[in-house]
Amino acid sequence: MADQSNEFNDEIDLGALLGTLWRGKLTILLCAVVALCLGVAYAKFVAVPIYTSTTTLAIKENGPSVIDIESVMSGVSSDSDSLNTEIEVLKSRDLLERLSAELDLVNDPEFNPTIRPKSFIGSLLGGDDQTFTEQEITNKIVENLGRAISASVRRSTFIISISVTTQNAEKSGKIANALAQLYREDQIRVKFETLEDAVTWLSARVVELKAELQTRNDELKIQTAEADYINDEGLQALNLQVRELRERLISEQNDANRAIARLTELKAVAASGDIDAILTLTQDQVLRRLSTQGTAETVLADGSEFNARLDLLIENAAKDVERGNAQVAAITSTIEDMELRVDEQATKLAELQRLQREIDTTSVLYDTFLTRLKETTIQQGIQQPDARVLSTAINGRKVAPRTSMIAALSLILGLMVGAGIVLLREMRANGFRTADELQHSTGLQVIGQIPVFPMTARTDLIKYLKDKPTSPAVEAVRNLRTSLLLSNVDNPPQVIMSTSSLPSEGKTTQAISLVQNFAGMGKKVLLIEGDIRRRTLNEYFKAEAGEHGLLSVISGDVALSDAIIKSESIGADILMGQVSHINAADIFSSDKFTAFLKEMRKLYDYIIIDTPPVLVVPDARVIGQHCDAIMYSVRWDSTTKTQVLSGLRELATVNLQPSGLILSHVDPKGMKKYGYGESYGAYSSYGGGYYDA
Repeated sequence: MADQSNEFNDEIDLGALLGTLWRGKLTILLCAVVALCLGVAYAKFVAVPIYTSTTTLAIKENGPSVIDIESVMSGVSSDSDSLNTEIEVLKSRDLLERLSAELDLVNDPEFNPTIRPKSFIGSLLGGDDQTFTEQEITNKIVENLGRAISASVRRSTFIISISVTTQNAEKSGKIANALAQLYREDQIRVKFETLEDAVTWLSARVVELKAELQTRNDELKIQTAEADYINDEGLQALNLQVRELRERLISEQNDANRAIARLTELKAVAASGDIDAILTLTQDQVLRRLSTQGTAETVLADGSEFNARLDLLIENAAKDVERGNAQVAAITSTIEDMELRVDEQATKLAELQRLQREIDTTSVLYDTFLTRLKETTIQQGIQQPDARVLSTAINGRKVAPRTSMIAALSLILGLMVGAGIVLLREMRANGFRTADELQHSTGLQVIGQIPVFPMTARTDLIKYLKDKPTSPAVEAVRNLRTSLLLSNVDNPPQVIMSTSSLPSEGKTTQAISLVQNFAGMGKKVLLIEGDIRRRTLNEYFKAEAGEHGLLSVISGDVALSDAIIKSESIGADILMGQVSHINAADIFSSDKFTAFLKEMRKLYDYIIIDTPPVLVVPDARVIGQHCDAIMYSVRWDSTTKTQVLSGLRELATVNLQPSGLILSHVDPKGMKKYGYGESYGAYSSYGGGYYDA
């Protein structure tokens, strides 16, 4: 026996997968239809319709400002951040609260969950009604409004779209229009508040500047009164006088220096006594005349007129020096006085100029702010919002549920679920559906495929075998008989055992059908009930059941002829089982049972023994030691591979191997459903003309 059940194949057989899906097409189609119906029913009768309405606003770009700051009259900046900010303003809590109050959404169950009727599940759960504060209710309404409202900026434009999605078409449009209007009113309100703040600030500033201007004017008047008439021209004249005195001082200093030099020379030549040098230096005619009146000694003698004249010249030179120094000192003093005056005048003039400049600056500021104050005051009555409505919202269009999409998705989901069910069923299926599969897994030949007998009770089997001799089921039994006899042509089996892995696999049905078939050939056949624990043959032959059975014959209590039931319904002898306090396996292992079978071989052409399942009790393994052939029944699409292989291993432990396997209880419709109806035996579609219905 080749056991290939533990072989693994990691590759996915795409053809087999598609084949599985195709075989389960009815299941998949049914799931798809059910899902489609459920989806359509949900969309039509269960789902709450949702409607969306849209209002569009055009946002004005930056305009001229009132006081050169973007606060009072400017529009919205054209950058994306500013537009996104406006979207956040649209969905701000302040606007949503005012919108809720304006539209009385506190009485709308869609937005106020506290007034919604209890659901069926909520009613079943019961519990005390929760009490909410006014603020909590407002929070819930604002939260639901925020989810219902969406705003977006159209690409490369200054247009904002406000979309509102609710359960009512008219309500969606009403909310969208109300929000747009509140947003525009809010822009005006903000501008009015900004203008009021600006007017207040400008008014205070104008008053401050006016007071400051008055103070500085008064200070300028005082400073001007305290100082003499001072201007730039007078200061320049003083500077010119100082410059002229400095030039004169230089001239006087030069004269004084020449006088000092002459005095020094005079004194020097006078001390030298050189008359010629004195005359040359002084160039005085009187000295020249006096020098001729005598000799050099007499001329230079003390008390001479010459010396007196020379002393006079020296004295005059000294007086010139004194006069020059006095003149230099006087001019220097005058220059110092005038320079001090110039400095004082310059300082006072600078102070006056500073005061004048401050007055001029304050005056300009005062005039500017006064002008802006007047302009701002005028603007209070002509403010316009930065947004204008391009298109108002109308009754919303239905956006959900989208019946076609739900139907398509439901159909796809149904197909997926159906495919999943088919594949899951295929994965969970651990039974055998074809002879090839059974033969491949066990390594044993499949000698018969017996369809389900169309009967409601076991007593109907005999009647069906007699009344439907050419039915597919009976023909399948004939094929089984032929395969069984040809399994060993040289030594055809005489004692045949029918067994299976588990109960209800059709082994008794196969045994009775085979007995009836052999008897129809004119053979002498004995059917022995080897399953003495359950004793099911009496359910097939209720009217023919006797008092004695197999155990009475083996023990020698009665003769075979007294225990045998000669069944006219199947034309064969039947030896029923009996209840025994002795273990059944011990009975079949006894020498008496061996001797009994030897005796039966002499009396009958074929002996069919119906035994218990292999995996339940060991009886079949014991009886099989005395049999020529073993029929091993496997219930179609029911008995698992593990159970079949385990049963075969149980037989192999006592050196028994079935002569062939029988795939029993085959469902023809099921075979067709799984895609095997075109290829297998008496229940295939092409056999309809050869068999009775």
